[in-house]
Amino acid sequence: MQQHDAQSGAETLVAVVVTCNRLNKLQVTLARLLDCPDAQLAQVVVVDNASDDGTSEWLAGQVDPRLVVLRETVNSGGAGGFARGMRVAVERFAPDWLVVMDDDGRPEPGALAAFHALDKTGYEGIAAAVYFPDGQICDMNRPSRNPFWQLGDFWRTVRRGRGGFHLPPAAYDLDRPSPIDVTSFVGFFISRAGIVRAGFPDPSLFIYGDDGIYTLGLAARGGRMCFDPRVRFEHDMGTFSGQQRGQFHPLWKAYYYHRNLLILYRQAAGCLFWPALLVILPKWFLKTRMHSGARKAFALLMVRAVRDGLLRRTTVSHSQVLRWGQTPD
Repeated sequence: MQQHDAQSGAETLVAVVVTCNRLNKLQVTLARLLDCPDAQLAQVVVVDNASDDGTSEWLAGQVDPRLVVLRETVNSGGAGGFARGMRVAVERFAPDWLVVMDDDGRPEPGALAAFHALDKTGYEGIAAAVYFPDGQICDMNRPSRNPFWQLGDFWRTVRRGRGGFHLPPAAYDLDRPSPIDVTSFVGFFISRAGIVRAGFPDPSLFIYGDDGIYTLGLAARGGRMCFDPRVRFEHDMGTFSGQQRGQFHPLWKAYYYHRNLLILYRQAAGCLFWPALLVILPKWFLKTRMHSGARKAFALLMVRAVRDGLLRRTTVSHSQVLRWGQTPD
C-alpha cells in the first residue's frame, strides 16, 4: 500500500462514536472530529447510551450540521451502540468508509487526512496505530494475527504468549501497512464492501470482545485488513487504571469479558479450542485470589461466564448480570 495525495471527490467517510456517561471525554473527541473539514469527514454519528451525566443535554445544544445524535433509552453497551450507529450511518448516508471509536478514542490531528491519502485498493478494513496521550503504544488496541491460521504465528504464540500474535512495536515505526486478522473498535476504518461482507456487530455481546469477534469474522469471510501506522489515534482510556491486570471493578464486567473471550477463542481456534481450554481456564479461575472481599461473587460470575461462553449464549439480560455482580460473599 503506497500513499498518494488526497484529491477532491475523495471517498466519503462517516465517524461512529459510542458514549456513556463520559461527557468530558466525548467533548474532546467531538471537538477533534468536527475540527476536520467536510471533505475528510462527512458526518459524525454519536450513540448516547442512556447517559445521565448531562451528555444528552450537551449534545442537544450542538449545532454542527454534520452531527447526528442517536439517544438510547437503555444502555445497550458498546456492542449495541456500534451495531446501531453503524447501521444508521450506512442506511442514512451510504458512505464509502466508516471509522468507529469509543468516546475516549479520537484521531490525532492529521489522522483523517493521512487515511484519505492511503491507497486502499484491496482492503476492506484498516486499523490505526493507537497511542496513550503520553505517546506510549496502547497495548489493548494492538492489532493481531490469528495464530491458529498460520503455523509460524502459532509457534511464536506458544513460545511468547501475547507477543506471538500481537503486532510487535516495530510495526508502529514502519512507513507501510502490516496484514492483520483482528483489531479493536478504536480507530478502525471499514469500507462499505466490508460491511456487506461482515454485516454489523452483534449487539447481544454488550461489552468486551465484540470488536475482536467482528473483525475476525470479517477476515474469516475473506475480507482483507491491514494495520497502517501512518494513521494515528489517541486513546485517553481509564478502564483499567488503578487496578491490577485480572481485576474487575465493577465486578459484573468480569462476566462479559470472559464469556465473550471464550466465544472469540472458539472462533479463532476451531478444533484446537477444546485442548486450549485446559490452559486457559485454570489461569482464569486463579484470578479469584485477586478479588479479596468478593471472591465468592467473582467465582460464581466466572462459572456463569464459562457456561454461557461454551454454550455461546448471549441472551442473559444486563440487569441479571448486574445482580450477579452484586452477590455478597
